[in-house]
Amino acid sequence: MLRNPTAMIRRMHGDTVEDAPRWAVVSAYAASLVVLPSCLWRIALGFGAPIGPLRGDMGDARGDLPGWVPMWGYTIFLSVLSEALAFLAVGLVARWGEVVPRWIPGLAGRRVPVLAAAVPAGTGAAVLTIVTITSLPGFNEFTEPDGTAVALEGWRLALFVASYGPLVLWGPLLAAATAAYCLRRTRRPSPTALSTP
Repeated sequence: MLRNPTAMIRRMHGDTVEDAPRWAVVSAYAASLVVLPSCLWRIALGFGAPIGPLRGDMGDARGDLPGWVPMWGYTIFLSVLSEALAFLAVGLVARWGEVVPRWIPGLAGRRVPVLAAAVPAGTGAAVLTIVTITSLPGFNEFTEPDGTAVALEGWRLALFVASYGPLVLWGPLLAAATAAYCLRRTRRPSPTALSTP
């Protein structure tokens, strides 16, 4: 049982900066969470759950994946990587996004340059927004490794939309958090106000 969920979140993610607007904090955390449903769907599919568009044995789904890599391992890797990238949005409102944490040797305590965070975040937001919007027309259509077109239907389609639909928000949420980060960091008068995390 969680006694203090706020304290647990702060311990895991670090403190948010005091001057971050509430909407920016919500955007950053939401950007890190909208990826989670698709990760869970992908992992379930990798373990052989009959929720995807593929017919027959999961061996048919391997495509170009080498035979020595288990499908479940591949889907877990992709999901962890996706969630780790999504989690970087929290750095736009957390202390570790402004001052390098003390556990990083050689850089500890140095300020993170605004552009070092803003350019990758802004580029990511733009790419994510374009990719998700352009993929909407064929959202339920897939091509199997043998070239056969398959469309999801019924409850599988509903589950897929519930799992992957939130990804449409990833780019705009990241863009909002990035804009707030740039405005806050460029308006702040003195960098000495921050202490090392």
